[in-house]
Amino acid sequence: MDRGSLAGQVALVTGAGRGIGREVAVGLAAEGMAVGLMGRSRDRLVDTLKACVREGARGVVVSADVTRPAAVREAVRTVERDLGPVDLLVNNAGQVDGAEVPLWETDPGQWWQVVETNLRGPYNLLRTVLPGMVARGRGRVLNLNSGFAVRPDGHYTAYATSKAALLRLSDNIADSLRQHGVVILDISPGAVATDMTAGIPMFADRQEWGSIPYTVGVLADAARGRFDRLTGRFVHVGRDSVEVLLSRAEHIVERDARTLRLRPYGADDPLA
Repeated sequence: MDRGSLAGQVALVTGAGRGIGREVAVGLAAEGMAVGLMGRSRDRLVDTLKACVREGARGVVVSADVTRPAAVREAVRTVERDLGPVDLLVNNAGQVDGAEVPLWETDPGQWWQVVETNLRGPYNLLRTVLPGMVARGRGRVLNLNSGFAVRPDGHYTAYATSKAALLRLSDNIADSLRQHGVVILDISPGAVATDMTAGIPMFADRQEWGSIPYTVGVLADAARGRFDRLTGRFVHVGRDSVEVLLSRAEHIVERDARTLRLRPYGADDPLA
């Protein structure tokens, strides 16, 4: 895979109407990528498209709910018809629990909506985009994940569970994708100021936020292939030193680190 310029490649970004998704789309457009913008609000997507066009990029807007397979298939067909085959898929669309409450006090419908958006949504995109990438022998997938995936949290059970499942999904398919020249990574931006995080009570008094431009830069580097050696693994932009992470890439792979695993209780643990 080319690890230099992104010019001429095609990116598909979900949840591109606002927040990190919008900034990622504009950032990739500035790198010369054509951008397919997917989301539920056409007006917001059009605003993002205008910003991408100002960067000199081609783009197309596709309104679709990522939880609906038929809508996703049609959206991907439109992007590939107008822009060309997808080189980079950015699974960004996501939701968070509607209330900071324990599981037994959650709204069942909203809880499952979060899981569907954060897990079924990426699955639908993967199921639609990966066949083309595999056939062409190249492609990259970046899943926007969260630190909630790797630590327990009793008040955001839908979000934490869905993000952990997404990380596990990437781990499950990384080896088979690697054989076809396709890379998949889960990247957490950390706590950055967006409309979604602004509505999370635990962040109500937060004064220091992570840098969205820095996150966009890391994602662009991932799109260029800088993190290909870490395929199937978790990168935390908010806490990782990128240079340190890259310097330890071989060690991380050898130790099977940055994946979800059971920790054995000792050498005699049958699961060790």
